Amino acid sequence: MQHIGTVKLETERLILRRHVLDDASAMYKNWASEKEVTKFLSWDPYNNIDEVKKIISEWISSYDNKDFYFWTIELKDDKDLVGDISVITIDNDTASVEIGYGIGTKWWGKGIVTEAGKALIKFFFEEVGVNRVYAKHATGNPNSGKAMIKMGMKYEGIIRQSGKCNQGIVDEVYYSILKDEYFESKGINNDK
Repeated sequence: MQHIGTVKLETERLILRRHVLDDASAMYKNWASEKEVTKFLSWDPYNNIDEVKKIISEWISSYDNKDFYFWTIELKDDKDLVGDISVITIDNDTASVEIGYGIGTKWWGKGIVTEAGKALIKFFFEEVGVNRVYAKHATGNPNSGKAMIKMGMKYEGIIRQSGKCNQGIVDEVYYSILKDEYFESKGINNDK
C-alpha cells in the first residue's frame, strides 16, 4: 500500500473533502446531534457545537498523517454537509482497510452513502493499492448492509457478539470487495 492521506474526491453528486473548523455548525445540525444516526455507532450524539469543534480539531491535526483517511460528505448542488465517511481500521500486513460512515437521517435512502463508498473503494484500489476493502454493521441495522452490497461488496458472514455500539454488544455482519474483484468488475487487467 502507498498511503497518500485524505485527498479530495468527487463523484457525480458529491465532494468528499477534509473537515475544516467552519464545518462544525453544519455537522452538528445535520447529523452529529441525531440519536438515530448514532444508534448503531460507537459514539454518542454530540451535545453542542463546541464538542464538534473539538473533534474536528483532532481530525485536522491528523490530516498530515498519510495513513489518516476521514472525509466529510458535501452535496455539490447545495453545498450541504450531510455526513462523513472514513477508514476505521488499516491492516498493512494484509493491505486491507475497513470503512465506516454516518449520514443525517434527512439524506437516508438517497444513495449518498453508496456513492461515497464507491468513490472510496475506487480510491483505495486504484490510488492506495489495497488488496481488500471491507465494512461491517450490527445485525439490527440491515440497511447499512444494503448500502455495502450496492457499493460492490460481497456478504462474508456474521461474527457473533464481536462488536459494541450504542445498542450494547452486537453480532456484526461483514462485507468486502477484493482488488481482483474490483478490477474484474471494471474490465481492467490488473497483474500488479
